[in-house]
Amino acid sequence: MTKHYFTRILLLAASLLLANVSVADTLYGRVVGVADGDTVTVLDTTNTQFKIRLMGIDAPEKKQAFGNKSKQSLAALVFNRQVQVEYSKKDKYGRTVGKILVDGVDANLEQIKAGMAWHYKKYQNEQPESDRAVYADAEQKARIAKRGLWQDAEPTPPWDWRKQQKQKRRS
Repeated sequence: MTKHYFTRILLLAASLLLANVSVADTLYGRVVGVADGDTVTVLDTTNTQFKIRLMGIDAPEKKQAFGNKSKQSLAALVFNRQVQVEYSKKDKYGRTVGKILVDGVDANLEQIKAGMAWHYKKYQNEQPESDRAVYADAEQKARIAKRGLWQDAEPTPPWDWRKQQKQKRRS
């Protein structure tokens, strides 16, 4: 009885660990559009366009402080460049959510380091654990150094800004 109970516990633990591991697919292509500081359009070799939402970050909206600077920063990193997108899901808007690598450099992380985006903690459990730690650390360092949006005394996170805009439209 004890042996079977122990085996069941081990199987349960293993399945829980495996459930947390997401298998990433990879897309290769050229960035042909930059919508804002966390969304781009990638054209693959078959001329299929993919809207990519950068995983693990949330950048200021276009009408928000630093919105245009964030977009310009991302464009400087990836526009018209060949990229590799590691992804494992689509969001509710049908965008592919992934990490963009250009010449091996994590563009998502670079946006955080430059103070052009927040580490999007609401979705951090969807990130590999190593990325979670690195992104959180990069945000903290950008805050301390007052880079980019952290120059503002109290920058408004984009998720709060979007909520405020939604409430304004309702009233």
